[in-house]
Amino acid sequence: MDSIEGIKKAAILLISLGSETSSKIMKLLPESFIQKVSYEIANTDAVSPDQREKVLEEFVNTAAAKQYVLDGGIDYAKNLLNQALGPQKAKEIIDILNQIQLRERPFNIARKADTQQLVNLLVDEHPQTVALIMCYMQPDKAADVLSQFPMDFQVDVAERIGTITSTSPKIVKRIEKVIENKFSNYAENDTENVGGVHTLVDILNSASRSTEKNIISDLDVRQPELASEVKASLFTFEDIITLEKMDVQKVLRDVDNDVLVLALKGTTEDIQNFIFENLSSRAVENLKEELEFMGPTRLSAVEEAQQTIVGVIRKLDEAGEIYIGRGEQDAVIK
Repeated sequence: MDSIEGIKKAAILLISLGSETSSKIMKLLPESFIQKVSYEIANTDAVSPDQREKVLEEFVNTAAAKQYVLDGGIDYAKNLLNQALGPQKAKEIIDILNQIQLRERPFNIARKADTQQLVNLLVDEHPQTVALIMCYMQPDKAADVLSQFPMDFQVDVAERIGTITSTSPKIVKRIEKVIENKFSNYAENDTENVGGVHTLVDILNSASRSTEKNIISDLDVRQPELASEVKASLFTFEDIITLEKMDVQKVLRDVDNDVLVLALKGTTEDIQNFIFENLSSRAVENLKEELEFMGPTRLSAVEEAQQTIVGVIRKLDEAGEIYIGRGEQDAVIK
């Protein structure tokens, strides 16, 4: 019940059960959960009969389903619930129960953690400990983590997974606590470089031209140095004239004629002439004719076409097929 909806349900349930029963339940709950549910109770002015009935019904059905699972397994529980509540309601209760059980399973932190973080955290643990943790993880995630260990360690862990038959709940709980503490410390110290000019440039190169222009314009006022740095790395459609002729020709081969005509609509003479210089005379004639007879066109459509061409340029640049000069990057040796 970590979601807002879950906390609300818990608050309604405790209100419905009365203060005496609720106080006994609260003593068994984690401190963090008590704070959340107490706040929700304090901010709940009234509970409608319909809300109370629905929450109580779900609680009773879920508790019964959990007992059915303990008595005869999940299939046994499904069968009884189908008979008692019908297929739809039975599925809802089983889904809720599955969510609860997933949260209650040991090593929940390992199931949620990033794969690379898990590899870094577990590679120095004893193979028996790692094997136990993997028994509670999603099989595909466990396989991914296992594959990134050194070969000898992989074999040690695999052997222990295959020979584990049962483990004391106390031992599981103790190991889980140790791993949670280690992971908490690791996560605090493990920072990742995100954001920055490079990230902003990537985002702006994927945004619409109007969005790009608005942001750059505002940055010019707010943070001129940042704006200059971004503009030095940001390739716009107008920058196409900075490309080498051979590179432009590669780009134009990957651009549909309809897109090119639309992109050239309303551009400067310099840009149009630069494009024309890199096309055959017949292609230029056709382009000029289409531009001449093209009627009024939405600015958004023109900008979208230009952005498509910028996308082609970036793709070829990333593949190393063309070169985009950026700021103070190393010069190209010819």
